[in-house]
Amino acid sequence: MQPRSDLDVLVVSAVSLDDERRSALTELLLAVSPSWRPSWDSDRYVELTVVVAEDIRPWHYPPMCDFLYGEWLRDEIQGGGVLRPFVCPDLAVLTAMARQCDAALFGPSPRAALDVVPVRDLVRASVAGLPALIDDIASDTTNVLLTLARSWRTCDSGDIVTKDIAADWAVERLPADIAAVLRHARDVYRGEEEDGWASLASADTAGRHLIERIQATDDFPAPPASALA
Repeated sequence: MQPRSDLDVLVVSAVSLDDERRSALTELLLAVSPSWRPSWDSDRYVELTVVVAEDIRPWHYPPMCDFLYGEWLRDEIQGGGVLRPFVCPDLAVLTAMARQCDAALFGPSPRAALDVVPVRDLVRASVAGLPALIDDIASDTTNVLLTLARSWRTCDSGDIVTKDIAADWAVERLPADIAAVLRHARDVYRGEEEDGWASLASADTAGRHLIERIQATDDFPAPPASALA
């Protein structure tokens, strides 16, 4: 976890949440996750994902997400929106990351509770989110650029690494001007620089360049021998 990371929690449930529990959980998260910019030392945005066990095991793509809360949804929720189940390709990445970290807050270990995600599905999930990412670059610049770097790494190498490690990997393969933009995003993520983007145009150019690099990779790279096993 980096200085400005969200607190990400994955819940594997035996059954889908009913309306009463869905509403109660939403209200709890609205209260627990700070609605203001966190101090980071003591506060973290919360991102909570709930999946039903039979929806992800045996594994199939794309999986169904039963419930997802994140701070980007706060305004929609407070405007009357209800957090309902939806098809969520990104669960492929989240599931793989949970297995890699293998940290259980309660119940069995993620490696015992979750199936291995095929590299093909990790790539498909990484590509599925590209259009929405570039649309959010003005409002969530640092996160978008680092997510693009991680998607590139996954499409190229077939593995999952943290956002800052993906940035380290990517800057060695980018032109100097694009690398400088991504290096700044990485340093902001690590808490080493202020989150200031004097030239959004340069960030947008970097984002589009990263997407071109992703699109230039093989569709389904050969995985490392021990990938996500």
